[in-house]
Amino acid sequence: MATVAETAPKASGLTAFFQSPQGRYLALGAGMALVVSIMASIWMWNQKPEYRVLVSNFSDRDGGAMIAALQTMNVPYRFAEGGGAILVPAEQVHDARLKLAAQGLPKGGNVGFELMENQKLGSSQFLEQVNFQRALEGELARSINSIGVVQAARVHLAIPKPSVFVRERQQPTASVLVNLHPGRTLDAQQVSAIVHLVSSSVPELTAKNVTVVDQNGSLLSDPERQADANRLDPAQVKYVMDLQDGIVKRIESILTPMVGAGNVRAEATAEVDFSRSEQAAESYRPNSPPEAAAIRSQSTSESNGAANPASGLVGAASNQPGAEPSGAPTAPSTPATTTAASTQKESTTNYEVDKTVRYVQQPMGGIKRLTVAVVVNHKRVVDAEGKVSLRALTEQEKQQLTDLVKEAMGFNAERGDSLNVVNSAFAEAPREVIPEQPFWQPYATVDNAKQAAQYLLSAAALLYLYFVVLKPMIRLLPGNKAKEEEAKRAAELKAAQEAEQKLRQELEEVREAQESKKEASAGEKAPTGSATSAAEPGADAAAGTPPGLRMSSYQQNLQAAKQMALQEPKMVANVVKNWVNGNE
Repeated sequence: MATVAETAPKASGLTAFFQSPQGRYLALGAGMALVVSIMASIWMWNQKPEYRVLVSNFSDRDGGAMIAALQTMNVPYRFAEGGGAILVPAEQVHDARLKLAAQGLPKGGNVGFELMENQKLGSSQFLEQVNFQRALEGELARSINSIGVVQAARVHLAIPKPSVFVRERQQPTASVLVNLHPGRTLDAQQVSAIVHLVSSSVPELTAKNVTVVDQNGSLLSDPERQADANRLDPAQVKYVMDLQDGIVKRIESILTPMVGAGNVRAEATAEVDFSRSEQAAESYRPNSPPEAAAIRSQSTSESNGAANPASGLVGAASNQPGAEPSGAPTAPSTPATTTAASTQKESTTNYEVDKTVRYVQQPMGGIKRLTVAVVVNHKRVVDAEGKVSLRALTEQEKQQLTDLVKEAMGFNAERGDSLNVVNSAFAEAPREVIPEQPFWQPYATVDNAKQAAQYLLSAAALLYLYFVVLKPMIRLLPGNKAKEEEAKRAAELKAAQEAEQKLRQELEEVREAQESKKEASAGEKAPTGSATSAAEPGADAAAGTPPGLRMSSYQQNLQAAKQMALQEPKMVANVVKNWVNGNE
């Protein structure tokens, strides 16, 4: 009971405070402040900036560095759902990216040779080797990231320890993981470039020991795939396509002035030989006549012989002077005879052999054969009446076009080129009727609808809070309330004056009606005669209305006066008082 008795006066005192003018004004001010804060919140919510992605797919270290840099630059930021991106206001995206790039952010999580700048004193050789390998991997990853289609890259090097034994030596290997941009791919040449980039940066690393894998797990550095890609060179395919397109453009450009735009179609197929060959030939011709042949070398030798030839028996006795051989027959002596000396000559002549040595190198990309097909539309003819008709080309006109096409394409019959020119009417494609787009359709998007709904809701809320809540509160302020009461009193005074004037008129009409009634009753008591009879119509005419209508109006005015006297007795008393005093 004591507690209830203690709390009851407090509650009554609080209620009395809020019922007092000071309490009401305090509550009114608090309510107005609350309404104004709500309106300001709605306005700020309507004016909040749109956030765009600044950086995505970053490491934790880069994220912390970028957040610190944004705080230093006083740039507001937010995290996307899942924490995979940093959002900043749309109008500050490019400025923030440039400022972060000036600070080297984001670094992509790869550490380069700057890691070697922070070497600690007393580091072991193993730690130095690991840091060097990490730095080399980071530098290679940065180089690969500079390729346009690569979004991010990681490089893993397996470098074995050097050994003095040849049998125990192992070759280093490398693995490259590339994360490509959405919708982009690496062709064979780009994969080969990455492989040779990595192999050339690591000592004793061969290209076959480098593996390249994309984010989908596809092996890009497959040797068989590279071999197939090398057989089908994209540059060669592009060369053939450009060659064919050039032939088609030349044909259409030379025929268009004659047949008109859109009346000629051409297609070309080129067989190109991309093989590169070298040929060396050595041929011998038949020997020429001796007198016409070229002498290469000539030699001559001459020798002289003795006059008496050797004679006698063969043996040792015959070699002794003065001795005759035993058992030899004795010939009769004859006189001695003499013979002439003998001469021997030898002559040798060498002639040149005719031969031809030829080296032929055929360039790559030579045209083996061209095949061209041309279709020409019928010729338009306008008669004397202005009617347009189509007719086929004559043989002379068709031959003229064929000759022009041969010159434009570089026709070569020995090469086996083929050309076919056909004259036919073109089929007209049905015209597509594009419906007219309403002016509001480009703006009928979901984002615009959301923004419009946001603006409408904000405007409706602000108007409601102002006219329904805030404006009545403003009227209850002390100054505004006094002005409102003064205006109300002025309006009441004006209404009272108008009612008083109306009451005067009604009472005057009642008085006139009473006087006319008295005059009528006095006329009835007077003797009847022509004068009285003549006066009565004049009285009726002076009254202006028939007696029945005057009585009805009198009753209405009387009833109104009674009602006014009941509602405003003071006003009626003032009017009567003025009458008594003689004031109109």
